[in-house]
Parts: sequence; structure tokens; C-alpha cells
Amino acid sequence: MPELPDLELYLHALRPRIAGQRLQRIRLASPFLVRSVDPPIQTADGKLVIGLRRLGKRVVWEMEDGLFLVIHLMIAGRFRWKEAGTKVPGKVGLAAFDFPAGTLLLIEAGSQRRASLYLVRGERALAEMDPGGIEVLGSTIGDFASVLGRENHTLKRVLTDPHFFSGIGNAYSDEILHAAKLSPLQLTSRLTPEQIANLHGCIVSVMTKWRDALIAEAGAGFPDKVTAFRDGMAAHGKFGKPCPACGTPIQRIKYASNEANYCPTCQTGGKLLADRGLSRLLKGDWPKTLEDLYRRSGDQEKLFKKS
Repeated sequence: MPELPDLELYLHALRPRIAGQRLQRIRLASPFLVRSVDPPIQTADGKLVIGLRRLGKRVVWEMEDGLFLVIHLMIAGRFRWKEAGTKVPGKVGLAAFDFPAGTLLLIEAGSQRRASLYLVRGERALAEMDPGGIEVLGSTIGDFASVLGRENHTLKRVLTDPHFFSGIGNAYSDEILHAAKLSPLQLTSRLTPEQIANLHGCIVSVMTKWRDALIAEAGAGFPDKVTAFRDGMAAHGKFGKPCPACGTPIQRIKYASNEANYCPTCQTGGKLLADRGLSRLLKGDWPKTLEDLYRRSGDQEKLFKKS
């Protein structure tokens, strides 16, 4: 799912292309995309795009007459900028937004259709779509600590919950926790003030670093590959590969449809976190530490290096 850096990249690319331009019409290819009824989606046809902003993980177009188009890309939704009048792709196409200078396609890979499009009228209706998570990049450490202290959850859960924090998802939470040297299963109630301050700083630095890097990489072009897996990431999508800080193989645990990637040496003091599925299956045979893992896999070289 595109997160804050990816969505800011899209906004950077969309502003010079559609801000101040008139949306000529919306061509819908999927009847399941539109999730609002009043006003009808075609009310946006012919309206001027006044500005663009982000609302959590949603892209918002401010239109004439107090209208707001709200697009949630979910996991597999992506934008493509094409020549004016480009046909909506058959298998992956959801909609086309026609402008004088070009057509913005909304596509979604896979068979599930989770991306959504809303048209609402007025700031109050738009605010009702906000899950309420704070924007960490504009927050104080005190504000951040207050949100962390509302409930007792694991860091992985609270960082990715839009009701707590805005714009952070599965991929960048892995990078943030690796930078902060904190376990994804660390409970928020057990964080020290120093750890909270460090975590706040790591969120700001990681998200800012990736936002700026992605925008610089795209330049004036339109981003064709927005992905949760990037070469420069330290932990996310790096299972089995060496941690860039210490060389320990990155580990992962899977839960529901998500996963957490972490470095046992940097983040958990050498402890292997229990994967719910495999640990239940293996029970007593589940390795508790890196040393156990190396012994059971017969990798004596790694065991020797760690000793």
C-alpha cells in the first residue's frame, strides 16, 4: 500500500499536471470503484482542480464548488499518466480522469478490487473520512508520546494503525523500527522517554529521507513504479539478507496478510520472534535465538562468527 513518501511522490507529480486544470470527465471501468452516492460522481465532470493534498493514505483533489475527490489506492492501486484519451486497460483498469493535457489512469493489479473513489461536498464531509491519526512530521515529541500512551499495543500495530498515526504502513514501519533499534513486538507501555524521543526522530528522518529521495529520483517525470520494496531499504522485503548495520540475516514474522521484518541483533537482542503459524506448528522445535537457528540449520560458519 502506498504510504506517506509514495503518496507525496504522486502529489508532486500530479500538481504540475492537473492542478489548475479542468477535469473534463471521469470514465469508469469498474462499478465497484465508486463508494459514495451523493453527490453523484459525474458531478465532478467539468470542474476545475483547485489543489491537491493527502488525507492519511488517501489522495484528495479539491475541486470547484466545494467538491472533493478522494482516492484510496489501498494495496495494489496505482496511477499512470498517459496521452489524452488513452483507453482504460482491460484487466487492471479502474478509471480514467481526462484532462486537456493528458489522461490519468487508475489501475489495480490482482483480482481483488479494494481501491476506492469518493466524491464529497465540503470540508466537514471530508473531515469525516479522516481516521484521526496525527501527522508525525508536524508533531512535537509530547504530542507523539501522548498518542503512544493512549492504549497498550505492539509498536508494529500502533505505527500502522491510521487512528494513531497518519501515512505509516507495513513497509516504512519496518524501516522506522530498524532505525530506532526497537522490536516490532515491543509494547508501547514499556517504552522509556528516551526510546519515545528516539522513535519520534526516526519516523521523521526515515519518512523525510524516502519522500525526498523518491521525488528527486522521479524529477519531472511521472512515477511508473511505486512499490513497497526498494533496493535501499534496510529491513522491509530483505528476509535472509544481511542487515546493513551488523550483517545478521534479516528475519520476519507473518501475521494475517502482513509481515514484520527485523534484525535480531539490532532490534531484539538476538531473540527470534515467534511466527504465529510456524511456531505453533513446530512448538518446542521453534528456535528461540540466532544461535539455535544456526545450529538447527547446520550453519556452523555463522555460529562461529557470532560467538
